[in-house]
Order: sequence, then C-alpha cells, then structure tokens
Amino acid sequence: MTLANIPPAPEVPGARHLHSGKVRDLYDVTEGTHAGKLLMVASDRLSIFDFVLATTIPDKGEILTRMSLWWFEQLADLVPNHVVSAEVPDAVRGRAVICERLEMFPVECVARGYLTGSGLLDYRATGEVCGVALPAGLEDGSRLPEPIFTPATKADLGDHDENVSFDAVARTVGADTAGALRDLTLRVYGRAEEIAREQGIILADTKFEFGVTGGGADGADGDRIILADEVLTPDSSRYWPADDWQPGRTQPSYDKQIVRNWALSADSGWDKASGQAPPALPESVVEHTRARYIEAYERLTGTKF
Repeated sequence: MTLANIPPAPEVPGARHLHSGKVRDLYDVTEGTHAGKLLMVASDRLSIFDFVLATTIPDKGEILTRMSLWWFEQLADLVPNHVVSAEVPDAVRGRAVICERLEMFPVECVARGYLTGSGLLDYRATGEVCGVALPAGLEDGSRLPEPIFTPATKADLGDHDENVSFDAVARTVGADTAGALRDLTLRVYGRAEEIAREQGIILADTKFEFGVTGGGADGADGDRIILADEVLTPDSSRYWPADDWQPGRTQPSYDKQIVRNWALSADSGWDKASGQAPPALPESVVEHTRARYIEAYERLTGTKF
C-alpha cells in the first residue's frame, strides 16, 4: 500500500474531509462552535520507507494524540501551539484535536542531539550533516558535541524528505525567519531532551513543523511562529532507553524502528529494492510496537494509558 493508496478517511459528523497523510486525516469543521477550524485525526496507520502498511498498530492514534497534547503543555511557555480544543466528535474522540488554520513553513525543522539515521549516512559520506561539520570518529548513536539544526524539505506523498542546508532554508523563507526557526527548534529540543532524560529516555532527534496564522510563511511579516501538527511522538522522534545506550550499534528504540528492522530482516522476506510494499506485520511485531509506544507514553508522562 503506497502513500497514494491510503484507505478512505472515516466520515465525521459536522466535518468535511480535506486530506489524508501517512498517519493523519484532516477535516474542515463545518458545524458548531469551532466551525471554520480544522479537525486533525490520528489513525492507527504506520508508514515505513514511503509505504503505508496494510497492518495497523492498535491504539496508536490515541497514544500519539495524548502524547502530543502532553508535550504541548510542557512547551507552552516556549512556543504557542495550534490546538484549540480536544473536545471532538465521538467518532474520533481520544484521537483528534481541533486546531487553528495556519500557513505552514515549507520545511521540516529537525533537531539532532545524536547521530543516526539519514544524518549518519550524510556524515559518513561528507563529515557533515546538512552543512554542519562534525568531529571525526563518530559512530551510530554517538552523542553530538551540541544539538544541531538539520532541516529537510517537505516531500509530497510517496516521496522522500531531503536533508538541506540552513542556507537553503534561508533562501526559501528569508534569513530572519530561517534563523528564528533554527533557534526555536533547538530551544524546544533542548527542553524536551532534558524532560525525557529525567525519565530515563534519550531523545535522539525529532522534527517539528511550524506555521503562522496567515500569509506569513514566506517570512514576509512578523506573525508569531506557532508549533503545529504532532509533537515529540514516537512517529516524529527517536526515543532510546538511556540505560541501554551504547554507541556503535543500532539502539533499542521506543519508535517504529522496530518495524523497520523487521522489514529489513531475513524474517520478513521483503526486498526493499523491489518496489513492492512490505508484507503484513506478524502479530508479535504489532504487539511489540504497541507495547513500546505505550511504554514511551507512560514513562514520559507518568500517566497510565
């Protein structure tokens, strides 16, 4: 199932479906107090390697929504967010929020405190990540001397996000706005990394999406920058158990790396280069993934799911 073949979004009373992404379905609120706002619904879908899998992870959408709401509260003094209300129609209760309409900046704002994933590939090829030079001798999972801003383009459905330099962002949104996005990304990451570490979890990297309330996403006006979409969930972040951290190898994770690892293993029988979708996940992988998402939520928030 490619990203172009996402299942039909559910009908929601008082809302009109606008768009579906890898995980979320977006609606226009057409009735009630919040008419004209957006309804963002987190599904149980999971995507890897630009495929939305046929297998879903039970309760994933609710976990993502609860975690985002919790993090928005922790970050409220640093940056405003797009959430208007968590009081949503019964059909999507627990997995949706009503949010502001924003003009989104056309960039994924990625912060990395550790070297892994696409950043590791860039480093091995050039000694840099997104134009940021790093010391020699770093390994998979190495902690960086300080967190770095490594932005990426926002890809269309089915395409890859591409890492880009800060200068490329500045050419797109203007130097002042690019600098503001970089500074805000690193401040928010720093707060979140500290909170996670206190709970025995390493926040290796994460991505944020920001917007403004109208017409300012080209950097042309002084509107406040607002944190949007999801935030600091296992879908947009790499979380590792701190007591198992060991550079030089793949780290145990609280995110969908579990599914990626299975898909790339001999057990799956899948060839990534084939162009075919990964096979259905075995129940053991589904259960393990769900359990890790729940564990991350409970450890971070101190709340039982």
